[in-house]
Amino acid sequence: MKLIIQIPCFNEAQTLAIALADLPRKVPGFDVVEWLIIDDGSKDQTVEVARRHGVDHIVRHTHNRGLACAFKTGLDECLRLGADVIVNTDADNQYVAADIPLLTQPIVDSRAEIVVGARPIATISHFSPLKKLLQWVGSSVVRLASGTRVPDAPSGFRAIAREAAQRLVVFSEYTYTLEMIIQAGQKDMAILFVPVRVNADLRPSRLVRSMFSYVQRSIVTIIRIFAIYRPFRFFGSIGLLFIVAGLIPGVRFLFKFWLGQGDGHIQSLILAAVLLGIGFQTLLIAFVADLLAANRKLLEDVRYRTADHASDPSREKMPHD
Repeated sequence: MKLIIQIPCFNEAQTLAIALADLPRKVPGFDVVEWLIIDDGSKDQTVEVARRHGVDHIVRHTHNRGLACAFKTGLDECLRLGADVIVNTDADNQYVAADIPLLTQPIVDSRAEIVVGARPIATISHFSPLKKLLQWVGSSVVRLASGTRVPDAPSGFRAIAREAAQRLVVFSEYTYTLEMIIQAGQKDMAILFVPVRVNADLRPSRLVRSMFSYVQRSIVTIIRIFAIYRPFRFFGSIGLLFIVAGLIPGVRFLFKFWLGQGDGHIQSLILAAVLLGIGFQTLLIAFVADLLAANRKLLEDVRYRTADHASDPSREKMPHD
């Protein structure tokens, strides 16, 4: 059994050495433990630090493509290198590396395909009240969309079995954390959540450059999640909202018309017609979007089967940079 611990990096020369110093070389259940760094277009000495500290594999982006792209690149490379289990962690040493066996053991025991480390959000002192609230909102949305009981959806500390990694397709370019759990839930993957510890904050979050930006991107991500993974519910709810809004002035007009006062309320009839038209069109979009979602699932299944047949962990390794 091979375990590969991957770390997406963007200008992490100041903290990477600390994170690597705590990474294990032996984990129960695995014969081989290797480290992989995804350099997402760093301009500092990130790659040199990784090499000095014995990182086994380095894959590089020529320019910064974002955390989600780095995560996907890492999964693809780990699969190519023959990983049976992949652990993702952060370069800022946010998570306690000694908890990695807590993530991997359920997969080794065949009790889970994905294991997510749940942080003690309420007790993390460097998280602002607003950030804690957004973490709770994000997890609530993921619970609703995925059908799982995730306590900490934004956590990037997670272990993924090989087959699960082959089946995941992340569309977001901002963050993979929410979307990955929703996909796993929709594909009936076995997901577990285990409590993990966190270290002291070494630097400000690169993902949260400003609270306004974080809120804005989080809202966009949540909307896209529902539009992609729950399209009928998403567009159907909007359509029903317009229909209900159209029925109110429509019923009002009919009531006035029944009383013989319809001539003075033609505006209500026009408003009702416009709102009902928008509502019915949105419902039609809901049906089309649902058909597209079904087609996407079929394409993902074809992709998984093709990748499964094409993968050959024993083939010659390619250079990484």
